[in-house]
Amino acid sequence: MARTVGIGIQDFGKIIENNYFYIDKTAFIKEWWESGDDVTLITRPRRFGKTLTMSMLEHFFSVDYTDRADLFHGLDIWKDERYHGLQGSYPIIFLSFADVKEPSFPDTRKQICQIITDLYNKYDFLLESDYLNENEKNAYKLVSDEMENHRMAGSLKALSDYLSRYYGKKVIILLDEYDTPMQEAYVYGYWDEMAAFIRSLFNSTFKTNPYMERAVMTGITRISKESIFSDLNHLEVVTSTSGKYETTFGFTETEVFAAMDEFGLTEKDKVRAWYDGFIFGDIPDIYNPWSIINYLDKKRFAAYWANTSSNSLAGKLIREAIPEIKIIMEDLLQGKSFHTVIDEQIIFSQLDHNINAIWSLLLACGYLKVEALDFDEEYGEYEYTLSLTNKEVRLMFRRMIDGWFAEYTPAYNAFIKALLLDDRKAMNIYMNQTALATFSSFDSGSKPSEAAEPERFYHGFVLGLIVDMAGRYRVTSNRESGFGRYDVMLEPLKPADPAFVLEFKVHDPEDEKTLADTVAAALRQIEEKAYDMELTARGIARDRIRHYGFAFEGKKVLIG
Repeated sequence: MARTVGIGIQDFGKIIENNYFYIDKTAFIKEWWESGDDVTLITRPRRFGKTLTMSMLEHFFSVDYTDRADLFHGLDIWKDERYHGLQGSYPIIFLSFADVKEPSFPDTRKQICQIITDLYNKYDFLLESDYLNENEKNAYKLVSDEMENHRMAGSLKALSDYLSRYYGKKVIILLDEYDTPMQEAYVYGYWDEMAAFIRSLFNSTFKTNPYMERAVMTGITRISKESIFSDLNHLEVVTSTSGKYETTFGFTETEVFAAMDEFGLTEKDKVRAWYDGFIFGDIPDIYNPWSIINYLDKKRFAAYWANTSSNSLAGKLIREAIPEIKIIMEDLLQGKSFHTVIDEQIIFSQLDHNINAIWSLLLACGYLKVEALDFDEEYGEYEYTLSLTNKEVRLMFRRMIDGWFAEYTPAYNAFIKALLLDDRKAMNIYMNQTALATFSSFDSGSKPSEAAEPERFYHGFVLGLIVDMAGRYRVTSNRESGFGRYDVMLEPLKPADPAFVLEFKVHDPEDEKTLADTVAAALRQIEEKAYDMELTARGIARDRIRHYGFAFEGKKVLIG
């Protein structure tokens, strides 16, 4: 009989005690311990078992679980008798920033201080002991959500000191989802304050802390060393391309297929298409664990992982990005890959203008996978070939892009219908309504030029066409168009449907007096480029090919 799948349970002890479905990852304990690394930062996508792994470490090492060796009986780690004596033998400081999602720095600071205060309350038996002197006991009581910066910065170091005295052993520090407040700080615009705050806490806790045995941090992104890790020279960073802990997070194909056998599920090729695609280090075919356990439980295919959060940061970056990002997204949505050089250290301050920083973030979040990784010895940098991870991720982006327009105004859907019916009057009405309603959402806020603003919009508009027309048209764009110009071809997949050639052009007052002149120039461009030849060569009759020129001036659009 198949085990029960406990959805969303992140407590290791609860899973083992109830014999819920669990894939044994306890070999990580030995691999990490024998690495000898002082401070380890592990980055993996969301919902990939980071919190459960930290809970596992706590249950194995913490003195709070000295009498719970039974939790590990029969698991990988218990096969090595040398580790029996380590179980339940260390004081642990375990904290998580997963819920720190505030829109302002004061609120974020207060919440982190409260998390630390809760830790102090957990160990307030120290106040009754003889291990602290009166000054230390008084300082202990001053830890609160309103504590001063200097006290906050040294609070975890001080607690490490007190616990190491009490237990006669240095502490292990576990910090889960360290980067959540940093991402919120970027989105809400208080990055500099947050970085200085976290830097002071991390320096005291992880660098100048003689009472720490070892530490593990987990998160989604590897934030640049200059931002918050500038003082941590001994930090061992393990990203998705690193050769450590490759099978700890996520499920291998062998593990997934064994689980499917247990639950009587047989559609292995379909599961591979939906949920495979992650590559950690040199190990391919890592499956999304959140999606797999939901599939095992519900026994049907769905975009489980894509629905676990709003993906707001990814959506914001792509929607507001320069046209080049959207052009690459066109290829990705159609199953293609692209070649780029990126730095896996995320510099959040560069996300508004550095293309490679955006790809770095999307790779860290699990939306992109590394198909090939080559080292350029001449320049000393890695070159990546990237593509969308799997079907689930493609569906996530399609829904996100569709929402750029559909959620703002029904005029977008009406425009699509008018386009198919060749109703130019309705096309103009609905296109202007769509532009008016959605134009500002494509503005990055970094003062793009007037010429660039329409480009941000209409490249996003073409992504919308790719999503909405996917089952009916093959959408391709001309990447060699000049500045302020963009050509798109819609080739029908059904013989009865018409073909379209669209030319998007920004009004140039030096060359064109009116928007109508810009439309005429756009239509001439279609004729000069002879796009019809490409379509007729594919068997499409000329009388089934429609030409449209789109002229833009700010938020105003004219179609002819």
